[in-house]
Amino acid sequence: MTQTDVDHKALAISLNQRIWSLLEKKDRTAEERDEMVHVAHASLWHWLQAGGPVQQQRGEWLIGRVYVVLGVAEAALRHAERTFDLTERHSSELQDFDHAYAYELMARALLLSGDHDKAVDMWERAKNLGAEIQGAKDREIFQGDLSAIPFEPVCDANAI
Repeated sequence: MTQTDVDHKALAISLNQRIWSLLEKKDRTAEERDEMVHVAHASLWHWLQAGGPVQQQRGEWLIGRVYVVLGVAEAALRHAERTFDLTERHSSELQDFDHAYAYELMARALLLSGDHDKAVDMWERAKNLGAEIQGAKDREIFQGDLSAIPFEPVCDANAI
């Protein structure tokens, strides 16, 4: 099979669906956690072959989401920054929910990285952008994804 015989879009969609099935699973094995990382990266690679900036932004977001779920702060922040950069550079090509998701991921990655104040600011922006999503179904999906992982900033006991 040559490179041109590969249906990158179909593979990207299939891999994306696999990631979500793993993300929604309550008790993942160590092998499934590893699989999440590999599949997320593979999905993005196939989107890079078949899509454009929109698919790249969403693929970076999904990789970041995987790392957030796994608690890998450095990788989550790296992919959140990539998502945010792509969102800013291709703003006019993206949907309103893409902007909300970029802030949501950045908030979670910053929180994992210990940058509490910036995380809370980004979280508030994500919630505000989410409330402004035009499509009712898109807004509902975003709200569900927002609440799927609790955002629990830890209070600094020394600051009280």
